Amino acid sequence: MMLVLFLVVLFGTLLMYMPVAYCLAFAGVALMYFLNNGNISAVNIAQNVCRGIDSFPLMAIPFFVLAGEIMNVGGISHRIVGFAKAFLGHVRGGLGYTTVLASMLFAGISGSAIADTSAVGSILLPMMEADGYEKDESTALIISAGTIGPVIPPSMPMIVYGTCASVSVAKLFMGGFIPGVLIGLALMIMWGFHCASRKDIYVKHQKATWKERWAAVKEAIWAALLPVLIMGGVLSGIFTATECGAVCVFYALIVSIFVYKELKPRHIIPILVNTVKSVSTVMFVVGTATLAAYFITTAQIPTMLTNALLSISSNKYVIILLINIMLLIIGCVMDLTPAILILAPILVPVITALGLDPIWFGVVMTCNLCIGLLTPPVGTVLYVGCGLSKLPMMKVAKPCFKFMGVMVIVLLLISYVPQIVMLIPNMM
Repeated sequence: MMLVLFLVVLFGTLLMYMPVAYCLAFAGVALMYFLNNGNISAVNIAQNVCRGIDSFPLMAIPFFVLAGEIMNVGGISHRIVGFAKAFLGHVRGGLGYTTVLASMLFAGISGSAIADTSAVGSILLPMMEADGYEKDESTALIISAGTIGPVIPPSMPMIVYGTCASVSVAKLFMGGFIPGVLIGLALMIMWGFHCASRKDIYVKHQKATWKERWAAVKEAIWAALLPVLIMGGVLSGIFTATECGAVCVFYALIVSIFVYKELKPRHIIPILVNTVKSVSTVMFVVGTATLAAYFITTAQIPTMLTNALLSISSNKYVIILLINIMLLIIGCVMDLTPAILILAPILVPVITALGLDPIWFGVVMTCNLCIGLLTPPVGTVLYVGCGLSKLPMMKVAKPCFKFMGVMVIVLLLISYVPQIVMLIPNMM
């Protein structure tokens, strides 16, 4: 009964186009009303919302967002694209491979699918169009590669999941590295098959000389060192994920001001304003999701869901498949971060009851919900791609399906071979 009430209020308000934070708040208050026999405590509401954002791991979010904003303005995007093109631009369909590689590198800086897609797409889409690439196929590849952003560390959704599930954000970061690389390789393979069937379109460029490649490496090396700094610092235990965010901001300032020399005083205020807008939105959603999660737990909804799934099958592999299918469906109608905030408190107890690792599940859940960023009607990255290409939504969505197919294959691989995800975290 309580689960039905929560879902009816949540999705009912979502269908009314209310902001996600308000939807979560209304769902939480509805549960409070029935659990407390018609009593609603404003103090209890305020305490839970404040408790949700009063978290040390969540401090990593403003630091990483600020570092990403600084590096964007500081000229990182062009240098990463130049580096990828120097090594891959000469093969057939080379700009497509360049797109995926650049997105993987940029993911190690931004932690956001939208930022990744916007930065890489705004540079490469005009280049691909000028070379005669099909606009819809190019856009589909760009936005598919952009979804690697929340998987390769640093990852904003993994910080949120770590806070909800009370697990190590550092281990979640390390767990996302190999799956992120596998998704990138899978997209490249699919792009290769596509290019092989359209040899008349994808022309080859002149191969860059080693002198030109070395010049591209020197230009991009400072940007490429940031993911290494994140991986090395967290893996070695020198600093936590939150402290890593602060180090990244300092590093981004030094590189952008003194190395690339593109960050000017006039850029500081817009950077801070954009950071505050992004962070305040996320924190408001986190606070209201904590309110909902408190009453979800009080109403014993996770226990109900666990019993319901175990009544279908006691085989953990079947339950993993059912959870993956459910997440794929929910990802089509809900954005990544709100979905994690709502579902993590419900599903993590199910996972732990089955004896599975919540670190592994956090990476699987993130990879799964990233696929939903490409699907209508709510796919945020899909809308970014439509904005960049000026194409209708369905014109872009159709060629996305083949890329989504290989992403699902990678999802199933990491779901049933958890050692892929846990290899690096187990080294910590």
